Amino acid sequence: MSVTSSITSELRGDGIRVVTMERPPVNALTVQGWFDVAGALDEAGDDPDTKVVILRAEGKGFNAGVDIKQMQETSGFDALIGANKGCFAAFKAVYECSVPVIAAVQGFCLGGGVGLVGNADIVVASDDAYFGVPEVDRGALGAATHLARLVPQHLMRTLYFTARTIPAADLLQHGSVYEVVPRAQLDDLALRLAADVAAKDGRVIRAAKEALNGIDPMDVNASYRFEQGFTMELNLSGVSDELRDTFVSGHGASTDETGTAGARR
Repeated sequence: MSVTSSITSELRGDGIRVVTMERPPVNALTVQGWFDVAGALDEAGDDPDTKVVILRAEGKGFNAGVDIKQMQETSGFDALIGANKGCFAAFKAVYECSVPVIAAVQGFCLGGGVGLVGNADIVVASDDAYFGVPEVDRGALGAATHLARLVPQHLMRTLYFTARTIPAADLLQHGSVYEVVPRAQLDDLALRLAADVAAKDGRVIRAAKEALNGIDPMDVNASYRFEQGFTMELNLSGVSDELRDTFVSGHGASTDETGTAGARR
C-alpha cells in the first residue's frame, strides 16, 4: 500500500486497486491533496498489474471540494492557482487513467468531488449520497463540464445556477449512477463491479478505455480549462475573495463545504 498525505492506494491480489481519500472533517482537499489524487491515478494506470480502480472515501462524505480555508489563509494567488492546477490534474488523471475507474460515492459529493465522479467510468452510490456544484456561491466557476456528464443540459444549468443538490437516487433515471445501495453495502457493490472488469482480458479493457475516451463528444480537459478562465477573472476582480471570506466566517474554523447540503432545495 502506498500512502501520500490524505490519499492511500492499495493494489489487491485480484488486480483491483483501491484509492481512498480521507481528510477529516469533510474530505475538502488541500492543493497537495488534489495532486496526490492525480498521482495515485497516474500510478494505477501505469501499473500493468492494475486492472481497474475504485475511487472511494472514508468519513461523512465522498468529497467537499477544495479546502477554502487554506485558500483564504494563503496570501496572494498561490493557493488559488494551486487548487486550479491540482483539480485539473486530478480530474484529468481520472479521465485518462488507462483502466476503468469506479467511483463509490457516499454522503456529499460537491464541487471538486463532482469533477472526479463526472470523469469516472462507472458510478455507484449509497442511498444517502447527493451531488452538487456550489461554485457560484463561492465566487468561482468549474465542474459544469463534469456535472453535464451526470445530468442533462437543462437540469445541469438549473443545479449550477441555484447551487442546489440532487440525490443519487435521482441519477439512476439518467443512467449516470449505476446502482444505489445502503452505505454499508457500497464497498461490496464497488468490489463486485470491479471484479467483473478485472476478470476480463486487461489488454482489451485498456484498449476499450482509450477507444471510449476517443469517441467522447466533448473534450473534457479543454472544456474544464475554459471554465477555469472565468474563475480567474472573478478572482482578479475581487468578487471571489468576498464570497469566500463570507463562507469561511460563516463556518468558523471548519473547512466544511457542505453548506448547500439537501436535495433539490
